[in-house]
Amino acid sequence: MASTLEMTYREALHKSMVEEMDKNADVFLMGEDIGRYEGTFKVTRGLFPKYGHRRVIDTPITEAGFAGIATGAAMAGLRPIVEFMTMSFSILALDQIINHTAKVHYMTNGEVKCPIVFRGPGGAAKQLSAQHSHSMEGWYAHVPGLKVVAPSTPADVYGMLKTAVDDDNPVILYENPGLYAMKGIVPDDPEFKIPFGKAQILREGKDLSLIGYSRMTHVNLAAAEILEKDGISCEVVDVRSLLPLDTETIYASVRKTNRAMVVYEDWRSGGFGAEIAARISEDCFDYLDAPVGRVGGLNVPMPYSRILELECIPDENDVVKAVRKLG
Repeated sequence: MASTLEMTYREALHKSMVEEMDKNADVFLMGEDIGRYEGTFKVTRGLFPKYGHRRVIDTPITEAGFAGIATGAAMAGLRPIVEFMTMSFSILALDQIINHTAKVHYMTNGEVKCPIVFRGPGGAAKQLSAQHSHSMEGWYAHVPGLKVVAPSTPADVYGMLKTAVDDDNPVILYENPGLYAMKGIVPDDPEFKIPFGKAQILREGKDLSLIGYSRMTHVNLAAAEILEKDGISCEVVDVRSLLPLDTETIYASVRKTNRAMVVYEDWRSGGFGAEIAARISEDCFDYLDAPVGRVGGLNVPMPYSRILELECIPDENDVVKAVRKLG
């Protein structure tokens, strides 16, 4: 049986990258301030002196430029891991990611692969204001040719980054900054991987399914604890992989509990949680005893004020209130 280690989400990411870089010389890192400065959230701490400037590349503040360079490198056979200082900045690279990275395999009839990982913090951190707090995962999950994952635990981000590096398709690894300091148990196994397209049940229940991903999974777990005291038994489904999406696990939970509440940090209007809710409504209609509920972020630019920021982001009290209203 493999041993385990307790570490933070940030440390699990770091460990995963080190192991993949040690295993494969074609894996390299690039992004803003990831070298000497060691990254805004210090995920790349110590990697520049370990691997040097040819494998840990500090880029200018030109997201479209280095996303394009990384795409070309991947097409040529390398395996870049690209860090955006914040996924909000990846908006500047959308043309490269959507029109080139995601499409080159299809447009070359499978002749050219594009094994690349785009990763970085997405969603609200703490008072980073409107231009640094976007939840971009739903935008990318809209695009055929990409894979999009949003792990919620140190073990999941450790295993899913490894899967992403080995994948011959471009992968968006969405990391909520509120998770970086979270601790958890991680397998001490360089070969440990978690497949994409596999959701997991983190808490069994019989009355209602709470469905979410990334940091909202922990909000759902906290809400389930509160609701349990009221005699409401909630099953917590951690989606983990948005594209591909494991509808089988989600549907099995809903058919068991007959009620569903989808929780996501993104703006409520048009967020990826709306896609999950729509699929449940279409494919599990005969099993539902109530409409599918949704809890999402407020449809406003993120305020700088911490008090107002917290009002915009769903928490366990918002989930509890929505569940009680659902009936």
